[in-house]
Amino acid sequence: QEIVSRESEEESSGVNLMEFSDEILLHILSYVPCTDLVLNVRRTCRKLATLCLDKSLTHTVLLQKDYKVNKDKVKQLMRDIGKEIYQLNMAGCYWLPSSTIDHVTRCKNLVKLNLSGCHVTSLRLSKMLSTLQHLRSLAIDVNPGFDASQLSSECKATLSRVSELKQTLYTPSYGVVPCCTSLEKLLLYFEILDRSREGFMLSGQLMVGESNVPHYQNLRIFYARLAPGYVNQEVVRLYLAVLSDRTPENLHAFLISAPGSFAETGATKNLLDSMARNVRLDALQLPKAWINGSGLLQHLKFKNPFYFSFSRCTLSGGHLIQRVINGGKDLKSLTSLNLSGCVHCLAPESLFRKAEDDIDSSILESLVVSCCNLRHLNLSAAHHHSSESIGNHLCQLLSRLKHLLSLALPVCSITDVAANVEKPPVASNLVPQTLGRKVRIGIQTYPRNLADQANQKIESSVFWALMGSLRFLETLEIIGSSFSSAMPRNEPAIRNSLPPCVRAQSVGDSEVAAISQLTYLQSLTLAQLPNILTGSGLINIGLQCQHLRTLSLANLGMMGKMVYMSALMDMLKHCRCLRDLRLEQPYFCAGAQFFQALSHCSSLQRLCIVSRSGTLQSDAVMSFMANCLEVIMCHMFMGESLTVCKNLQQSIVRSFQADRPALNVVIFPLLHEDLTEVIRDVPMRHLDEITLFKSRVAEEPPNLWW
Repeated sequence: QEIVSRESEEESSGVNLMEFSDEILLHILSYVPCTDLVLNVRRTCRKLATLCLDKSLTHTVLLQKDYKVNKDKVKQLMRDIGKEIYQLNMAGCYWLPSSTIDHVTRCKNLVKLNLSGCHVTSLRLSKMLSTLQHLRSLAIDVNPGFDASQLSSECKATLSRVSELKQTLYTPSYGVVPCCTSLEKLLLYFEILDRSREGFMLSGQLMVGESNVPHYQNLRIFYARLAPGYVNQEVVRLYLAVLSDRTPENLHAFLISAPGSFAETGATKNLLDSMARNVRLDALQLPKAWINGSGLLQHLKFKNPFYFSFSRCTLSGGHLIQRVINGGKDLKSLTSLNLSGCVHCLAPESLFRKAEDDIDSSILESLVVSCCNLRHLNLSAAHHHSSESIGNHLCQLLSRLKHLLSLALPVCSITDVAANVEKPPVASNLVPQTLGRKVRIGIQTYPRNLADQANQKIESSVFWALMGSLRFLETLEIIGSSFSSAMPRNEPAIRNSLPPCVRAQSVGDSEVAAISQLTYLQSLTLAQLPNILTGSGLINIGLQCQHLRTLSLANLGMMGKMVYMSALMDMLKHCRCLRDLRLEQPYFCAGAQFFQALSHCSSLQRLCIVSRSGTLQSDAVMSFMANCLEVIMCHMFMGESLTVCKNLQQSIVRSFQADRPALNVVIFPLLHEDLTEVIRDVPMRHLDEITLFKSRVAEEPPNLWW
């Protein structure tokens, strides 16, 4: 009735969208996907026909998450506005056939082009680039079969003018790097597997005819991210060999992200020594073996640093203060800091210290004062235990960072020191206790609104105060310091998990409820919170955090029982903007009630469930897919048999693939020996963004690529 009354009022007042100014209409239209603007909206009336072709709307075309776009729409789009497009982003459009790329040749004025995740052969790349004479920024994949000798002279001429290149390697190759003689920014993603599909060991040596030397003389930014595997390490050393001979004078960002052990060699040592002598950096990330035990940081010079990552390094807090933040000087420019897995970074020294010992609050205070403009901070994967000193709790010190947009913390760092953290929750605590009212055993009860929760929560806790002070936080990760996902990258699924930290035993529903103060929260990750009894705090988040788009929950409460299912279902009914949901919990039952609640998430696009010994109901999954028309990714790794999984996967693909071109379905037993082979076929966009669990705060420098 209220809606009808409002509509009648609008009609009587004569409000008409077309009466708004062009500026307001253009702003509204900027939220509409370009394919809809050009192919649909502009056909409604003459005014919109003109506005939809305004340069502000056609200058940059973003198709990277337009999951409804298909080959025909791209073809028509390029015909209609191809000459008006200067920036085109098709990253992750894995569902489009390679022939779609042929239509990009109509965009004669392209300056920036992103084709990461698209199927592009060397011949098609050559034909396309030959026509794009104004191109200055390019992102592509280099797949097995790529042959640089097939690139035409016109293509190489275009590449010689490219100053920004992002290259994802799935095979040992230089790709197009040797052709790019004017490179200023080089981003390399190494995703080469150690074994072929047939089981043969691969070599990191480049293919015959690929011995051309890259040109780094104008390089300003060098970034390399390696997936696990020795072949990736071998290939990146070939790229670094040229840098070690002559370090570019204008180099100001040098970043290498390498998991595990990546040993330093004579060539890399020469490179680092040359950098220490000749350049002043603004961004730095190095493998832990290159920093641990060396005096490198003492010699490197920094200009106006905006990004540091010392992930998994044994860097002590004393060295951090003395060698990196220079006693608190000139660090106002730092906006992003990654200390994930840096277990001693808040202690004065690491020689005789245990990882579980209390932090030195003076080090954290120096860090907060010196880096007061931090927007992204990652302190996860370590035990950061605060002492009993009043006013020196980690949460109290972090509350001074008013500009924070993303934050990652270990679970044990947010507990109140005054709480009895030495004793884990006893069995009697599993039954909610009330005064003057009987409670049925086995029936979970929890508060239904913030008022009831406030009565049970001591809102003077340090974590509650921290959440209240970071009102503009958009991304929050609270991850157990000993948590490891059961979902592998290149290894079999993990069958056993480590117990949570003793200090984390008291963290549960009330701390989760505190998160509901973050009105602008868009992404939330909670992993290994052992004292979740009912999940009541999740309901508060669903009610208050209406901008939430990404939710990842893993190993909450008791491992042998899904204690928060009822609260989760209530929460999901309020998550209208949720697009990505990842759940990792043993013994999870993906049944009709769960999927019925999930169907309220009308914006949901991607779902991933990882559950050892988990079960699913095929009919419920099919009904959910039929009701949620936006879902294009369904990954479920459960305890069901291979036959059940395959039949359900085939049914989903057969029923919905025609209407959802980007549909990607993987349903497979979690502990099956062939899981790694299945994982390698998952599109990198989904694998990197949701399927694999990892901390993403300050993972890369902000705005590394558009």
